[in-house]
Amino acid sequence: MATVTLYGKPGCCLCDDARAELAALGERLGFAVEEVDVSVDPVLHRRYGERIPVVAVDGEEACELGVDGPEIARLLGRVDAP
Repeated sequence: MATVTLYGKPGCCLCDDARAELAALGERLGFAVEEVDVSVDPVLHRRYGERIPVVAVDGEEACELGVDGPEIARLLGRVDAP
């Protein structure tokens, strides 16, 4: 199973929206989301802080500042995303 990672932080409304979209997409496509709080790691905060939420599939960045369902599905090797 592919690893879908959401880089974000608490109190970020865009991250909350991305989390909800990924949950719905994950139910349809059959994946779980691993969340990483960039605010607790200075290196991750520098890398992702201005671009969150960032979504990666198996380590490859798929989208930032929101969720691109078709791109995530493409990276998962699926064609049934909206």
